Amino acid sequence: MTSLYQELETPTFRLAVAQFEEAAERLGLDGNIRGRLTLPQRALIVSVPVRMDDKSVKVFMGYRVQHDTALGPSKGGVRFHPDVNLGEVAALAMWMTWKCALAGLPYGGAKGGVRVAPEKLSRAELQRLTRRYTAEILPLIGPEKDIPAPDVGTNAQVMAWMMDTYSQEMGYAVPGVVTGKPLAIGGSLGREDATGRGVTDVALEALRHLGLNMAGATVAVQGFGNVGMHTARIMHEAGAKVLAVSNTKGGVHSARGLDIPTLRSRYQSNVRPLHECGVGEFISNDDLLQLECTILVPAALSEQITEKNAAKVRCRILAEGANGPTTMAADRILEEKGIFVIPDILANSGGVIVSYFEWVQDVQKYFWKEQDIRDRLHEIITAAFHRTLEFSQAKKVSLRMAALMSGIDKIGQAHLARGLYP
Repeated sequence: MTSLYQELETPTFRLAVAQFEEAAERLGLDGNIRGRLTLPQRALIVSVPVRMDDKSVKVFMGYRVQHDTALGPSKGGVRFHPDVNLGEVAALAMWMTWKCALAGLPYGGAKGGVRVAPEKLSRAELQRLTRRYTAEILPLIGPEKDIPAPDVGTNAQVMAWMMDTYSQEMGYAVPGVVTGKPLAIGGSLGREDATGRGVTDVALEALRHLGLNMAGATVAVQGFGNVGMHTARIMHEAGAKVLAVSNTKGGVHSARGLDIPTLRSRYQSNVRPLHECGVGEFISNDDLLQLECTILVPAALSEQITEKNAAKVRCRILAEGANGPTTMAADRILEEKGIFVIPDILANSGGVIVSYFEWVQDVQKYFWKEQDIRDRLHEIITAAFHRTLEFSQAKKVSLRMAALMSGIDKIGQAHLARGLYP
């Protein structure tokens, strides 16, 4: 039987820890605090038995990890994907801790998931899987303890089933137990496109910093799920020329710029590959990452830009819509090439910022206008960008290292102030 540490030893977790160790070393972080933050505070592994439509019972592996709760309840998505494992979930939880601290949110980081291919399940099977998974992690979650949200392979409907399962156990409706819910049960306006809007907001600030503007900028987006699709749409609306988008099966490209509204409409109305939507020519994911453009947005999965392809990346700005899309070896290559990298814990924090707004609205039983949400998101994420940029320039470190150091320092100060119990 493997130890917990062996379960954690995955490439994604090693990347998260290596980033943390470098930032902690530069900060001179207290050694005792460093030891506490290297591993998650809690890690729950559950089996999720589900009765399938053919009456057989299939067992899936599920996880919920809380990395740190020094600042408040933990917060993080739930991922349904065949590659979900403890190491990946723990790494994502760690990044969520730094992300929340960097944005100034009163949360720690968490993450969860089930190792499953959700597209292979019927709606009824997906609902039974979600409810059983929720029941298994029930002791850990709650509006004052740990608040799940959508992630890869999950959506508002999955969050509705989670909220209902938790509420049934409590005996009354508890909308604040999850975020990213449908509006009908306490969801927030502006939540669906929040991550993409945040990516666009910080990309605009980076363009201004470099003396460029969005009108005339060229963009390539890897990933056409919730984050990538909305990023492409919002950048298109802001005047950028979106040259290419892709998903796991490849994508489409046009030197004149893609008609994003038409592509989005055709893609959403018919489940088919992007290159069969009649907009643009086929492009592979590898070629998209090497496309010459102003802004490259990796918005798919982790470790897409590595030492093998980093030298071929030809963008001016790399805005990380995904979590951990760039390895540390690739980071060094990109820095040598003079590429302005907006790190994941800053670039994609729009989702958790608006999730925080949703949680606040649920707790207060008072809901905001969509423009108020967009304005507050813009205020928080652009302020975080400029704080991080100033830190980077003052300490003469990369923007990624500045973001990590800022987030880690805030968590370290919280631990020192709270002390150790008992």
